[in-house]
Amino acid sequence: MARSHHRKKHKEHVRQYRNTKDELVTEPKGKTFAVFTVIGVLTGMAIGYFATESSLLWMGVGAVAVGIIGYYIGRKIDGDA
Repeated sequence: MARSHHRKKHKEHVRQYRNTKDELVTEPKGKTFAVFTVIGVLTGMAIGYFATESSLLWMGVGAVAVGIIGYYIGRKIDGDA
């Protein structure tokens, strides 16, 4: 029985093209931190609004605190990917 894996590979030009095309594909840079930051700010404002009966000071504090947490979580996710 013939051993096809010992034969010379034909269509060398097709294999070269496939390899060069695969190398050109780059991994997109993640922008997850921006999404998590915006969601964090909105969540912080909502928590501040409902917890303090619409006090602007605590809404701002909550927005900043949860926004910073969301930023670092998003950066961590971008770094792992």
